[in-house]
Amino acid sequence: MTDTILSSASRETVIGFERPFVIIGERINPTGRKILAAEMAAGNYERVSGDALAQVQAGAAMLDVNAGIPLADEPRILAECVELVQSLTDVPLSIDSSIVAALEAGLAVYRGKALVNSVTGEEERLESVLPLVKKHGAAVVAISNDESGISEDPNVRFAVAKKIVERAADHGIHYSDVVVDPLVMPIGAVNSAGRGVMELIRRLRGELKVNTTCGASNVSFGLPNRNGLNAAFLTMAIGAGMTSAITSPLHEEVIQAVMGADVMAGHDPNCAKWIKKYSANSAAGAAEPRTGGRGSREEREARRAARRRA
Repeated sequence: MTDTILSSASRETVIGFERPFVIIGERINPTGRKILAAEMAAGNYERVSGDALAQVQAGAAMLDVNAGIPLADEPRILAECVELVQSLTDVPLSIDSSIVAALEAGLAVYRGKALVNSVTGEEERLESVLPLVKKHGAAVVAISNDESGISEDPNVRFAVAKKIVERAADHGIHYSDVVVDPLVMPIGAVNSAGRGVMELIRRLRGELKVNTTCGASNVSFGLPNRNGLNAAFLTMAIGAGMTSAITSPLHEEVIQAVMGADVMAGHDPNCAKWIKKYSANSAAGAAEPRTGGRGSREEREARRAARRRA
């Protein structure tokens, strides 16, 4: 069993094999959001505040904070956003940037143990990010690509992930603090992407013993009913062993998929979280008239068994 422990100043979130699935809220990211990008560049963080609070309210156990705005002062903006979000909520953060100076600025003001997003298998990136992760006692997202790009072959991506885990160990970073992103390809462009990533998740868990994450919405890019596909993907990925995802918790399909998968995996003891969230619907269903047949008899037997256990 591998646990990756992240923390804020006052709260701990654990990503782990036998833990509830962790949703890392994705929305504090100006990529593809022109209004948010313009506001952040101008020092207006009102939308950042709203996105932070809404995602935590919806069920995010962590938040990803990204300030990747072309020609802007990304280190300053990222640091300011990290401080702001930590003043509003106590969930741990993923500090997200492709610029090492921005990662350093965000980590310098962070209170707790952050998740650094991210390091790849490229030599330059390994030697610039891993020492920073070690210095700040953080954990890191390891993305399964290197100088050769993103391979469609799961075996190649596994080899890159293994290399990153080994290099992290050379820097004194335990494998439990490396969360591997197996890279989810758009299923509309690469029709075998679903099978490939499921195979890779199983290997990462079984052979490297590492926790996993991904940008879940990548799978549905360019297709209709994206939330429906994202929900189907998450259910299958959790079944394969994925332990977290960077995604939006603001879509009910996604929340239902994650919570339902936790129930089926035994990570929601006594179905308590499911019952708490959907008890109104359960009560309405219980009030409906029952019909005869095998299904209703099994339901009655299940209720009697539950009463005996109580």
